Amino acid sequence: MEIFGIPSQALFGQLLIGLINGSFYALLSLGLAVIFGLLNIINFTHGAQYMLGAFVAYLGLTKLGINYWVALVVTPLVVGATGMLIERTMLKQLYKLDHLYGLLLTFGLALIIQGLFRHEFGSSGMPYPVPEVFKGAYNTGFMFLPKYRAWVIVASLVVCLSTWYVIERTKLGAYLRAATENPSLVQAFGVNVPRMITLTYGFGVGLAAFAGVMAAPIYQVNPTMGADIIIVVFAVVVIGGMGSIMGAILTGFGLGLIEGLTKVFYPEASSTVIFIIMTIVLLIKPAGLFGTQK
Repeated sequence: MEIFGIPSQALFGQLLIGLINGSFYALLSLGLAVIFGLLNIINFTHGAQYMLGAFVAYLGLTKLGINYWVALVVTPLVVGATGMLIERTMLKQLYKLDHLYGLLLTFGLALIIQGLFRHEFGSSGMPYPVPEVFKGAYNTGFMFLPKYRAWVIVASLVVCLSTWYVIERTKLGAYLRAATENPSLVQAFGVNVPRMITLTYGFGVGLAAFAGVMAAPIYQVNPTMGADIIIVVFAVVVIGGMGSIMGAILTGFGLGLIEGLTKVFYPEASSTVIFIIMTIVLLIKPAGLFGTQK
């Protein structure tokens, strides 16, 4: 069976790859949006923290025997804690300065972290096994859907939508949003704003680490895996709108699908289509599709 002259299996296969990539784009851009929305910090360390998530899971498995499910819970907590340490010791000094200072600091930290891991582990990828329960594939009739990839898509959707609900529909989310506009007023209501900021940064970093654990069985564990994806993720955030939670989610999944379709119909543009879209969006709406101009 063919669709627009393309074999249906090839088309749906690329759409699946696009959804998987979109899952990671959405998770990573969501973490960036959460951090920028509250801290006004462009967190360039995000890619390195995604890589750290994969490495913590890998080292936990090989050195301590920690399985995938435990790693999926423990790793975001461990990497998130390192993020909170970075926020308390470095980033808090920059909140009243121009965004450029935060970007330069986090970019430098990303290079240091990546360089240390490359020195220790080299540049070749290390395999991380797929959990036993997700080995094999579902036969959908028109293609085989690997169970683990289906899990990645579903888990990403659940985490992304749960995060959106907490931030947009709960009292905690209201405090977070209020703290971005008037931290002094929120502090007057008895809320410890500095602690809230630290925990929020840790949560955003934890999302990156969670994505890293889920990516390990698909892309292997590699010191450069964060650098390979972070530029695309920043483009996703810019298109969706800096600080927009729903924009990060919808744009992440949407651009993943567009990238997958481009690989089918015009492969030569698949590596640049997201940046072409970013350029067009910035010309038409500089604040992004879901952002607001301040």
